[in-house]
Amino acid sequence: MTVDESREESWDERRLCSDESCIGVIGPDGRCRECGKPGGDPAPRPAAAPAAGPTPVPAGAPPAPALSAAASDDWDHRRLCSDESCIGVIGPDGRCKECGKPA
Repeated sequence: MTVDESREESWDERRLCSDESCIGVIGPDGRCRECGKPGGDPAPRPAAAPAAGPTPVPAGAPPAPALSAAASDDWDHRRLCSDESCIGVIGPDGRCKECGKPA
């Protein structure tokens, strides 16, 4: 995509790639400009609701519990899934807790 094409394209009118792990948008040829997959659903996806700020804590609510030293240590030593499109971590059995792939 050239700079001129990106300036002409409105954010509200773009169609995102049907592959949810892709960051591309559908071009005029009906294919994703990033990965080349067909556009799929011709209707644009609904706009996301505006991000809200942090949820206010009611007066008198108990404070959020702090992470214990063990939980903090676990966080620092976790191993992420080998599949870069997965959000899982490797469990004690050597497999991803989310998708099951081996480490």
